[in-house]
Amino acid sequence: MMVVPFTKMHGAGNDFLMIDGATVPAGLLTADRIAAWCDRRLGVGGDGLIVLDRDPEPGLQYRMSYYNSDGGEAEMCGNGARCSVAFAARLGWIRKQCRFQTARGPLDGLLISESGGTAEVEVSLPAWRDLELDIAVPESLRPEHHSCNTGVPHVVMPVEDLEGVAVPEEGPPIRYAEQFAPDGTNVNWIAPTGETTDDGLSLWAIRTYERGVEAETLACGTGASAAAVILCHLQRARSPVALRTRSGDLLRITVDIEAGQLLLRGPAVVAFEGAVTTHD
Repeated sequence: MMVVPFTKMHGAGNDFLMIDGATVPAGLLTADRIAAWCDRRLGVGGDGLIVLDRDPEPGLQYRMSYYNSDGGEAEMCGNGARCSVAFAARLGWIRKQCRFQTARGPLDGLLISESGGTAEVEVSLPAWRDLELDIAVPESLRPEHHSCNTGVPHVVMPVEDLEGVAVPEEGPPIRYAEQFAPDGTNVNWIAPTGETTDDGLSLWAIRTYERGVEAETLACGTGASAAAVILCHLQRARSPVALRTRSGDLLRITVDIEAGQLLLRGPAVVAFEGAVTTHD
């Protein structure tokens, strides 16, 4: 029997099993095992699993590997990246600033504050690519669609009634649409709330159907970032862009259009610690 300790964290409601790679024997993390641990009824439950490994490459403090709840490895997770910074600080690997490796290249992290297991974290994201405004998506019921890759691909649809979106029904046809084959896309709906944040930013709300999870998640950092990029290009918002996630938490995205740079800021919270066991 092997015992693997984990820390359960969430970034604005996007929840993960965080694991120190030194505690995981080689070959243990199969897709089936990750999916079983992320199962919300029969396992710990989570939108994904994140492994941090110390990286000997000069200038980098660690390497982050991200797996969706279906067990498949993904290139990027914005909220997962933010949680990784807070987790690395708990492990004693970093203090405030860090640079770490991901499947999409190195990212910069900043631990802005931390108290009682709740941190405020900002990370850089890969430069966006494949930005397309006003695309046609025949599988969709909505009239307006835009797409952008902020580490992973996203379709973003501005709507008037966000609560009226039937995410479980509307998401899959777009996620698996032929034009996004073979890997598919994540799907997001956004709407202005008519509110402003304490620091005067116009507030938008967002909902996301996330590929690899194959369901609505309470937050998606790369989805919020794609929405911010698109809103800035459509001149419907100015950087930084504030979005309320389904969990009620806020994400703030700084969009530098000229430099093509993104910063994602929001909470990273420790929910609990535990261990999973395997008998083979």
